[in-house]
Amino acid sequence: MVGFEAQTGERKELLILKVLEDAREPLGARVISRKLLDYGISLGERAVRYHLKFMDERGLTRLVSRDGRVITEMGREELSTALVRDKVGFAITKIELLAFRTTFDPDSRSGAVPVNVSFFSKSKFERALQAMKPAFAAGLCVSDRVAIAREGERLGGLVVPPGKVGLATVCSIVINGTLLKAGVPMDSRFGGIVEMRNNSPVRFVELIHYAGSSMDPSEVFIRAKMTSVRNVARTGNGKILANFREVPAVCRSLVEQVIAKLKTVGLGGLLVVGKVTEPVCEIPVEVNKIGMVLLGGLNPVAAAEEAGLEAENHAMSTVIEYGQLVSFWDLL
Repeated sequence: MVGFEAQTGERKELLILKVLEDAREPLGARVISRKLLDYGISLGERAVRYHLKFMDERGLTRLVSRDGRVITEMGREELSTALVRDKVGFAITKIELLAFRTTFDPDSRSGAVPVNVSFFSKSKFERALQAMKPAFAAGLCVSDRVAIAREGERLGGLVVPPGKVGLATVCSIVINGTLLKAGVPMDSRFGGIVEMRNNSPVRFVELIHYAGSSMDPSEVFIRAKMTSVRNVARTGNGKILANFREVPAVCRSLVEQVIAKLKTVGLGGLLVVGKVTEPVCEIPVEVNKIGMVLLGGLNPVAAAEEAGLEAENHAMSTVIEYGQLVSFWDLL
């Protein structure tokens, strides 16, 4: 029993470190307590202070103001080498969490949508926008609606670091979230790279299962320079980021209705939908289910990285109100 309690306490401390790392600014116990609810942890302000006291003593956190703490380098190292059981499946947990936090209603055009956040160097941001332009023009994105923020400003729950500009791109989890609200369960199986020929998806050439990954697959593929989004935008041939999902076959008509509504408000990302139990892009589909391939929301950012304009990417990171999004073309 003691061992179980120790493991539970360790998990809470790891999540506190995660909250502080994502915030990028000092946070008090009250704010930390509120943000822990997003991870399904109900921990009162007093209990958070109790944990922070011991974390200060171990050098994982540091008090920088009356009630504000930041994560230390030792804390970041502890987070990066966290127990394997806490890392495995973290990607699928993030998907489920963001789907739940998605409150967007296509009819009223209001509510929160899930986004990826990328931080570009302030001096290179204009060039990055130009590099992303062909990908947006070719529709290799979930939406051409984005949000930007300057250093010190917020994009959802993230603060833009000094010398950077933040860009939020809509994440394909917007489909998970809206289908969830409509009563349709969606199984997110993996993220991968799809080979395109003549602007049509042919097959997955790389994949990482969400249930066994601690990182978003898109971040991994971009960092490894495995995409050719710019080539697809120009010639229709190459490799792009995509995700594989499954839904029950009986829900097909409702799925089509929801996706059609999303499309009318500039949110989409559906690349291909298969037939009942039939493989999609050479991927087997479970019995009585339908396979779907969704575009990766970070494809435009991948195009910028291919042009040598690196970004610090936080895929599936937060939610933003739909009303805060603007057309990418208005930024040019």
